[in-house]
Amino acid sequence: MIVRIPLVAAALTAALSATGEAQDIQAPRMMPPPAGEYTLDPAHGSVIVRVDHMGFSGYPIRFTRFDIQLDFNPQAPETMSVTASIDPASLETHYPGEDVDFDAVLTGPQWLDVESFPAIGFVSHSVELTGPDSADVTGTLSMMGFERTITLQVTYNGGYAGMAVYDPQARIGFSATAEFNRSDFGLAYGIPAEGSSFGVADRVTVSIEAELIGPPLEAPPAE
Repeated sequence: MIVRIPLVAAALTAALSATGEAQDIQAPRMMPPPAGEYTLDPAHGSVIVRVDHMGFSGYPIRFTRFDIQLDFNPQAPETMSVTASIDPASLETHYPGEDVDFDAVLTGPQWLDVESFPAIGFVSHSVELTGPDSADVTGTLSMMGFERTITLQVTYNGGYAGMAVYDPQARIGFSATAEFNRSDFGLAYGIPAEGSSFGVADRVTVSIEAELIGPPLEAPPAE
């Protein structure tokens, strides 16, 4: 079930207004999210890659089809594990020129070659806590026929066990970033010569925002 949180807030506001209580709106009491299997809510997630262009800007590339599965354990977060997959053919640049289909260029044989390599994957190996709500998640990134170890810097943004009617499943949110060299995956085209910034940098930055949906909200015990 996909629920857009702004619509939930609007519905709650309307309900309180109808009872004359809108002057002092209080958020409903939320129970913490339980342990269990969580999967991506695709309406509330993004994967954006940035690469330096000639030293002038970080050029953004977005992937619109991806999935995440998380074994969530708030009592022992260091034991959690995550897998993720990206469809590289879902790449979008919003390149404005009409003279070339830049998305097709980047998914073509000179770059991501999505016909030969139709999936990008990540499988975690370890979770090292770095703060009360942060961790380094290390795992294997598989892309273009290569497998390399990378580390994601992950922040837990919170969650709840669910809201009856409006969002009756557990929901949690994370932000994550990672960096790696694209040449480690065979993507060396356009890298500037040593001492120059003329071209497209080797270093890639990935930013992930994700809300995940988990177990259904448990009904309160009968009185």
